[in-house]
Amino acid sequence: MSEPPVSVADSLRDRARAALGSRNLILVGLMGAGKSSVGRLIAQQLGVPFIDSDIEIERVSRMTITELFAAYGEEEFRALEARVMKRLLKGGPRVVSTGGGAFINARTRRHIKKGGLSVWLKADLDVLWDRVNKRDTRPLLKTENPKQTLENLMNARYPVYAEADLTVLSRDVRKEVMADEVLRAVVEAQKESAVS
Repeated sequence: MSEPPVSVADSLRDRARAALGSRNLILVGLMGAGKSSVGRLIAQQLGVPFIDSDIEIERVSRMTITELFAAYGEEEFRALEARVMKRLLKGGPRVVSTGGGAFINARTRRHIKKGGLSVWLKADLDVLWDRVNKRDTRPLLKTENPKQTLENLMNARYPVYAEADLTVLSRDVRKEVMADEVLRAVVEAQKESAVS
């Protein structure tokens, strides 16, 4: 009796899981890049826990991100975020979705680089704007011209996001497609490091 054929999805999942090993997979990028929705799906496919760092910050502080920004300002929020990320990345493997500014903070970026494999979900302005302009829960976009603010954030942050281990283009496709592309990038990166 022969074994049933292994589907492409199963083999991609298995190869990505093997390539990741005990490391965390950490998604970085601007708000609206798909870190949470794609991250949740990747974790499900890999059979590992998913953690949204913003939700974890809200849980430990008992305040929303918006309330934290209003009460303490961005500097204090970033300090809390760094402490939470350090704790989250101690165990693994898991998929961790970060807030848009997390990787920009040098302390948090060091924790991420030590704590696993970082993947930048890079998106262009129109894709991001289309995704974020439907909700007003983004404290950094509470400005007179939120689209311009988003573009300014892109210009300031994209050079730092480029320090991530991998980059995957986030575009207007189903999140399942994005999840597969991230898994493929993880597998390819493992192959390249094995060769060098």
